[in-house]
Amino acid sequence: GNTRVEEACEMYTRAANMFKIAKNWSAAGNAFCQAAKLHMQLQSKHDSATSFVDAGNAYKKADPQEAINCLNAAIDIYTDMGRFTIAAKHHITIAEIYEAELVDIEKAIAHYEQAADYYKGEESNRQVVGITNKCLLKVAAYAAQLEQYQKAIEIYEQVGTNTMDNPLLKYSAKEYFFKAALCHFIVDELNAKLALEKYEEMFPAFTDSRECKLLKKLLEAHEEQNSEAYTEAVKEFDSISRLDQWLTTMLLRIKKTIQGEGDGDLK
Repeated sequence: GNTRVEEACEMYTRAANMFKIAKNWSAAGNAFCQAAKLHMQLQSKHDSATSFVDAGNAYKKADPQEAINCLNAAIDIYTDMGRFTIAAKHHITIAEIYEAELVDIEKAIAHYEQAADYYKGEESNRQVVGITNKCLLKVAAYAAQLEQYQKAIEIYEQVGTNTMDNPLLKYSAKEYFFKAALCHFIVDELNAKLALEKYEEMFPAFTDSRECKLLKKLLEAHEEQNSEAYTEAVKEFDSISRLDQWLTTMLLRIKKTIQGEGDGDLK
């Protein structure tokens, strides 16, 4: 009967917690999983989802793939219950495991997109908007790395447009328009020029930014096929604001389109 199942459930949970204390993560994950299945048998969806999340968190330290399986099981229950915000949170955790542990960027992108999608459908407040943007910007950065430039451009423009009218966030908008323009630039120089004009019109504060000035110098150097001027402009920018790995990669891809550049670097 149910009483026996409830007792078994409690025992599995106690065992799981003892395994956690002993840092035996796989055994803890397994015990939480068993508890989750028994909670389901008792029609206790919320407790089942919580146990699957506990299992996922334990497995995270020992078996990333098993952690993902448990978190997915929890997500299924939460979406079934209409709890999309909490499901979104676990999609982010899965995306981070794919990023850091399993290095499967395509799957990380899919989970960040799903999380953003769920957040967008929920009650919108500043915190939710912030998390949604964070997920979308992850997707954009990875899409550009995978040469899915159109997808990256759409996201950077969307987030830039959403943030430029917000007094607290508008400072970041210039960075998003800058990144969108770089993605345009890799594909086509003329597109980048037109995009730059559009961004300046939409967001006049962009014109005075160092990012906008750099873009104009790079476009000029590219037009003249002058790799030295291109490198000089990048160096000057880098001496004040350090270039991160993503920007360095994109700027290198553009530089390679200057004739005779071959592999080139930014030195």
